[in-house]
Amino acid sequence: MKRERSFAKTMLSAALVCAFGAAAPAFAQTSQTLVIEPDQGFTSIYNLISAAKSTIDMTMYELQDTTAQNLLCTAASNGVKVRVILDVNDEKSNNTSAYDQLKDCGVSVVWAWTKYEATHQKTITIDGATANAQTAIMTANLTSRYYSTTRDFAVIENNATDIAAIEATFAKDYAHDSVTPSDGADLVWSPTNSQTSLLDIINNAKTSLLVENEEMSDSAIVSALEKAAEKGVSVTVVMTNDDNEYSSEFNALTKDGVKISTYPDNDTALYIHAKAIVADYGTSSAVAFVGSENFSSASLTENRELGLTTTNASVLQQLESTMSSDYSGGTPW
Repeated sequence: MKRERSFAKTMLSAALVCAFGAAAPAFAQTSQTLVIEPDQGFTSIYNLISAAKSTIDMTMYELQDTTAQNLLCTAASNGVKVRVILDVNDEKSNNTSAYDQLKDCGVSVVWAWTKYEATHQKTITIDGATANAQTAIMTANLTSRYYSTTRDFAVIENNATDIAAIEATFAKDYAHDSVTPSDGADLVWSPTNSQTSLLDIINNAKTSLLVENEEMSDSAIVSALEKAAEKGVSVTVVMTNDDNEYSSEFNALTKDGVKISTYPDNDTALYIHAKAIVADYGTSSAVAFVGSENFSSASLTENRELGLTTTNASVLQQLESTMSSDYSGGTPW
């Protein structure tokens, strides 16, 4: 590792009988909560795991967090059906200790399908077939050594349509079976719809784009950001400067009016691992993206990844505030 939009959709019980089968459970009210790292710590993620009554389904690119691993084992010992998918193509060496522990304690853990370049998704879903279902869609891996210095986000939600789509895709990925994931209410999947979804956000922006990402090599994304700036959209990018790896992209972006702020890649600086976009903040068309997708061709077209778009006012405000502060704290390119 380098280091809602809910659209007010009615939650009818038949809303997601969909191609995958079971109807989604109905909720009285959908909610989304943003978790901001390193500011808030991972207590809310640990609490989510501990709250499971019947099932936990986790897909994780990298798992090196003894607290999370022990909680998964405790859940399994308490009769919760725990299933975990861990990346193998990139992170087998880092994941083997967790894999062995989980297997020994009764968790149903499998290596990810090698069909994907990497399984870079970071998602935890609990009690998916019940009215108490929740899911965390994260930019962060469960890798505790990075927690104190890394900017990451997670959205914890209970949207029934999203959860049913995530669970159906998880079942196929767990079985190493082909699937075209449902977009649910607002999901952004790789390798199916992520590049189109992210380009739609960028291309449709009218006033502003605020971006954090770990990578900046996908030519379609870079071109779209340049064109947005050229047409008068205020485009702001915050990243870690990893030995000038993206200097050519940064130079092209700034030439077209994009404002870029970077942090040094060292042990004391804030590391920008988040993958997030806030578009048109403060307007009626404001929308944000949070997910595991980096701005690289592999991440968007070859990996298994998951994110979501949201129009939740609280999530938008917190993202905008945090990312704007990050921009101010970095060094202009």
